[in-house]
Amino acid sequence: MTNADLDADLQRVYELLVQQVTWEAEGVASIRLVDASGAELPTWTPGAHLDLILPSGKVRQYSLCGAPEDRTSYTVAVLRDQHGRGGSREIHDTALVGRMLSVRGPRNHFRLVDAPAYLFLAGGIGITPILAMAREVSRRGVPWRLTYGGRGKTSMAFLDELEQLGTGNIEIVPQDVQGMLDLDTVLGGAPSDSAIYCCGPEGLIRATEERVGEHFAPHALHVERFGASSSISRGGISTQTESGGESFEVELRRTGAVLTVPSDRTLIDVVREAIPDFLSDCEEGFCGACEARVLEGEPEHHDLLLSDQERERGDRMMICVGRSRSPRLVLDL
Repeated sequence: MTNADLDADLQRVYELLVQQVTWEAEGVASIRLVDASGAELPTWTPGAHLDLILPSGKVRQYSLCGAPEDRTSYTVAVLRDQHGRGGSREIHDTALVGRMLSVRGPRNHFRLVDAPAYLFLAGGIGITPILAMAREVSRRGVPWRLTYGGRGKTSMAFLDELEQLGTGNIEIVPQDVQGMLDLDTVLGGAPSDSAIYCCGPEGLIRATEERVGEHFAPHALHVERFGASSSISRGGISTQTESGGESFEVELRRTGAVLTVPSDRTLIDVVREAIPDFLSDCEEGFCGACEARVLEGEPEHHDLLLSDQERERGDRMMICVGRSRSPRLVLDL
């Protein structure tokens, strides 16, 4: 299966074999997935994630944290979250080795842009996409630094792998020993032309967003969230606007259905009238599971994933929170 094949159908599902599960840190397990026939897997770039369709039917997204040049396997890492929606607990509590899992992707909404220098900020399991990025910029020979915080070293995954990249570039900050990250010092010590990548708990991301404007241009910051918040907005548009506004017509080109989306219903809810098994997860605009290609019309975006450039292109949207600015929207579904 090529990248073009996957890109042509964002809902394409295929099967991979769970070859290995490894205990990486306290509460963190990595999962190694391979093609059962030994075939090469589609390529991916740092920041990409894979959708896992769990035995229960839950769909969850996990960042790829292996080596992109390894075409034989994908590796993701999962933190057991006792207060989450159940996906991580299912992964940790299910005997997965030797089992086939349905997957989609890889897809990347957290791409590594070209920059003269990089500053990476990771909190807890947020190290997963950052690890692949650090490997890549280290390979390129571009100046970079990583500050990685966690509750304690026993809960911080991939410390050995990071050490191999060069401890001179990496600051490990276990909270139980050193306290919280000193973001003012970290940001203040980075070159002003750095691209900043931040992934971790909402508190870390918000604190970084509040401070980054003091040292860098607004476009320098790139973040990936674990979840959405009702108070988060982007471009002045609330990411929680799932319904409301004008009604519009949606055509599902491959399905052949033409449906009306009234002002009091979400687009994804109406799409499920024609595609009952349409896969999604968060339905709050932050996970990307419901991404669909736009063939005609002008989408109205309310997600946390697409960049300003991607929104301007208007060729993709997250239909869980998105609507239409035009009377008719045609999707490749």
